[in-house]
Amino acid sequence: MDYKSVVYNAARDGNLNRLKIYLHCNKGKDEVSMLVAAKTSGATPLVIACRNGHYDVAEFLIERCHADIEQPGSVMFDGETIEGAPPLWCAAAAGHLDIVQLLIKHGAQVNSTTRTNSTPLRAACFDGHLEIVKYLVKHGADIEVANRHGHTCLMIACYKRHTQIAKFLLGLGAGVNRKSVKGNTALHDCAESGSLVILQLLIEFGATMDVDSYGMTPLLAAAVTGHNHIVEYLIKQQHLVSRKERIDALELLGATFVDKARDMIGALEYWKRAMEERYNGDGPQLPKPPAQAVAAYDYAVEITSPENLEELMADPDEMRMQALVIRERILGPAHPDTSYYIRYRGAVYADAGKFNRCIELWNYALDMQQSMLERLNPMTQSSLFSFTELFSFMMGEEGRPTTRGRIVPPVDLLELLRVFRKAIREVELGNQMLDKISNAERDVTYLTRVLVITLHLACLLTRLLNHPNCTTELSGIIFKALYDLIKLKIKGRLGRTALHFACCRDAALVGRYPACQFPSPHLATVLLHVGADPNARDEEGNTPLHLAALAKPCPASLAQTLLEHGAHLDFVNNNGDTFTSLLKGQHVHELVNVAKFSRLSCIAAQVIQQFKIPYKGIVPSSLVSFIQSH
Repeated sequence: MDYKSVVYNAARDGNLNRLKIYLHCNKGKDEVSMLVAAKTSGATPLVIACRNGHYDVAEFLIERCHADIEQPGSVMFDGETIEGAPPLWCAAAAGHLDIVQLLIKHGAQVNSTTRTNSTPLRAACFDGHLEIVKYLVKHGADIEVANRHGHTCLMIACYKRHTQIAKFLLGLGAGVNRKSVKGNTALHDCAESGSLVILQLLIEFGATMDVDSYGMTPLLAAAVTGHNHIVEYLIKQQHLVSRKERIDALELLGATFVDKARDMIGALEYWKRAMEERYNGDGPQLPKPPAQAVAAYDYAVEITSPENLEELMADPDEMRMQALVIRERILGPAHPDTSYYIRYRGAVYADAGKFNRCIELWNYALDMQQSMLERLNPMTQSSLFSFTELFSFMMGEEGRPTTRGRIVPPVDLLELLRVFRKAIREVELGNQMLDKISNAERDVTYLTRVLVITLHLACLLTRLLNHPNCTTELSGIIFKALYDLIKLKIKGRLGRTALHFACCRDAALVGRYPACQFPSPHLATVLLHVGADPNARDEEGNTPLHLAALAKPCPASLAQTLLEHGAHLDFVNNNGDTFTSLLKGQHVHELVNVAKFSRLSCIAAQVIQQFKIPYKGIVPSSLVSFIQSH
């Protein structure tokens, strides 16, 4: 019987009687200690009992079984796994005051933290457990300990709109103007969440209008999120907000009303107020700075007169472009919302069948991300992935009407190449960035994802090779682009090359319109044609042929293609497996002609290995690795 699982399940479900049977009866002290310290699904029995609020179970584990009250575990909250959570943190986060008191009574460290440096106090502030907050503070909880992102207890209370907790912390002297790693303050969090009561409270306690790492004030944060009541309140605080800041906030709020609230009339009213403040407010006029027209915005130029503003109502599309122009001017290209709403507007165009407009906007957003963000940023990944979905949909639905009645046009090869080259550039520079990091800290997760996305774009390119309109010249352009990828010799997860991923089912992307089915014999053929190594090994010793065998079922055309380009049928991986031994439910003779792809050199190497014939120091050094591979 698996006593570890039985004990864990009893603690999880609050079944004290069952727990006593397995821990208290016929068990030695050492065995009990082992069982209460064992983890199931990352958590000890005490951790899961505290998480689920089983007081009697927690009490039994602590007082009778002497469970370690500081031993952390992994627990789920709101669908998120919290790593390294001590029992006290779990009880505080879940709102179990009685268990919090029990743990403190038995000496639990009140400022113990999770792996992300979150304290029990911060956990209680997150979900608004005021009585637990008060109890923890009474017993020595430090209200200023921030998590790894620099977010304090006051910040999270403000963001989650817990008025009484925010008031309690402020009364204790919590740092009202402390900044997070990204420079935001409690006032920023409050402005984003939309709580006017807490915002007024913060100002009463001396909160100032500071800027975060994006140059955003709390006023602009409220405008971006569409909290017009916060904006209206703040722009009246002349000791906190300048005239220019008032104008920017009203203009940005108008842009938010266009794209987020879809309220054109409301947006126009805010833009009119901003225009009035800009040209007729106190002091000299503040004309808009000149800006270069952008092709992606259909060359829209910001309107500078009230008369032209009125005309906008007759052209909703122009109004949407105005919103994009205004947002980019005020927030700047580095702010995530700038590229987000460009992509959003592009998606709306795609849904309406205006694919060219979508592609132009998405390219503009991608250029913005690649110039402003660090390499392999998730936002850049998302943009590239969206292109795979869009191009895949267009190829699959070419010539058919959309839901809006427009006919889906063919994918423009030059547009696909344009995106593919940007993806290659992201892979190349991302790999260079990782090369500067020590192996111990090097994480290739993001690099792998971008490489896989790039391969899906490559797969689409190879499909265009079969298009009736694909000329010899265009074929050459496609092959050259794929060669540019292969020559980089990028390795992703487990040291796998581009060809490995092309032969691997794990490389499939999850999306509504899968770009290609992986493994992809067609893509593998083209990658081999431009120089991919069919016998490259990953960290587990697998060649692309090994991964093809693991696809279950292995496509016969893929195996034949790899072998025809020089793959070895009898190479072994680190576990001693060959292509043949990895096949499940298939026989090698059904896939390939074994005799055709068996080499005398390979047979000789197998004989040497099988009969353990000495060869090191006898055969040329260049043959040693060859023999070892068989």
